[in-house]
Amino acid sequence: MKIGVFTVAFGDMSFEKALDYVAKVGAEAIEIGTGNWPGTAHCDVDKLLASDEARRKFLKAVESRGLVISALSCHGNPLHPDRAIAEANHDVYRKTVGLAQKLGVKRVVTFSGCPGDSPNAKYPNWVTCPWPPDFSEMLKWQWEDVVIPYWWEEQRFAAEHGVLICLEMHPGFVVYNPETMLKLRNTCGEAVGCNFDPSHLFWQGIDPVYAIRKLGDAIYHVHAKDCKIDPINTLTNGVLDTKNYTDEVNRSWIFRAVGYGHDYQVWEDMISNLRMVGYDWVLSIEHEDSLMSQNEGFEKALNFLKQVVIKQKPGVAFWV
Repeated sequence: MKIGVFTVAFGDMSFEKALDYVAKVGAEAIEIGTGNWPGTAHCDVDKLLASDEARRKFLKAVESRGLVISALSCHGNPLHPDRAIAEANHDVYRKTVGLAQKLGVKRVVTFSGCPGDSPNAKYPNWVTCPWPPDFSEMLKWQWEDVVIPYWWEEQRFAAEHGVLICLEMHPGFVVYNPETMLKLRNTCGEAVGCNFDPSHLFWQGIDPVYAIRKLGDAIYHVHAKDCKIDPINTLTNGVLDTKNYTDEVNRSWIFRAVGYGHDYQVWEDMISNLRMVGYDWVLSIEHEDSLMSQNEGFEKALNFLKQVVIKQKPGVAFWV
């Protein structure tokens, strides 16, 4: 496995300065935002799609520093009930898949999206319980009329381009846990897999090791990000929390740099189980720790992961 970083944390740096920095501190891979929520600070998709020379220079900048691109990421909501938003997010996704093919990148990370409650909705509507009956009816409509038709077509498009779709299981979208991830994959095809981010699982009460074993070879990319559950606030108010992420002292949970939510044993177990199910690609550090600067959060996560990542291929089991 390699340790990488999602470079959106360094959007205030030029592309080459960001590459210099992450290579200097010992990262081996980068995940690059191509639009939608991750922004385009380090990647002009239209320019790269249009020019062989621009792509050559782009790849040379990465490879000359001993780095690889783990994925292109365009997290958005292509199922948004506002057609203009949905089409804009979809367009970025399609261009990202096209660019990934031209760059030789095998993975595109995004969200599954979330529709509204009907064709006339204005805003997304995430269903979290089956009752009153309206919710069950809404969920059935979302999956059968919007989610499955969209991703059936998009997995075909991705497969034609030799690209794997890595859906981040994230509350607020229709794919948010292993069950919904596998429901979509089993319906739409194996070009659809997951971007495994344990931080979104911890606060839902999901054990990431159990999730890894359930998902198996559906794991195509991994984010290294931690989450700290506040026992006082959670036992008082539960895990559903709409307070701002920077209201740390009052929230039930917050995102943390790797190691600041869970200890070495938890991360060792996750990495070991990732190897058991066949994952041997990149652990991409995503900095969203509101208590640390981008540099400190990234470097602490990097140093932590260096102690637990399994890098070499297994040897012969000579003892059996």
